[in-house]
Amino acid sequence: MDPTHIQPISIMAAVLTISTSRNEGNDKSGAIIRDLFARENIPVSAYKVVPDDKRSIQYELLQALAIDGVNCIIINGGTGITHDDCTIEAVEPLLHKRIEGFGELFRALSHADIGTRSLLSRATAGIIDQKAVFCIPGSTGAVSLAMEAIILPEIRHILTHARS
Repeated sequence: MDPTHIQPISIMAAVLTISTSRNEGNDKSGAIIRDLFARENIPVSAYKVVPDDKRSIQYELLQALAIDGVNCIIINGGTGITHDDCTIEAVEPLLHKRIEGFGELFRALSHADIGTRSLLSRATAGIIDQKAVFCIPGSTGAVSLAMEAIILPEIRHILTHARS
């Protein structure tokens, strides 16, 4: 990696867990994401469990984007194809730019773990107002994979280009 493409950017995150069955007390995936950010000394200024509802997801995403300093939002859950999965439908219309390679790479890496079931993931990412937004599946394995293999290694690079 060419280090001239990465600026020393301060990162502050927000985490949204999309679920009607989880709460802040039993949300293992949200806890993993926050722990991985803490391990990298990246503060998480907002965390919320949001029901599988398009308007609620959009509202909470916009609230997170409005927090001063937040430039990385992780949304986990609701990215599959069941009747109540609506994270992608809520987030994609708000994206100014899509990062197509994120979903492609996530599914390729996920295939090594879960095989062809990885095609059911609609993981995606993009930019809103120079801020990175990632939509990832809500399983603990998926959040660990996305965070450790893609998001944490590339977030400064992504934000450098988003600000250019």
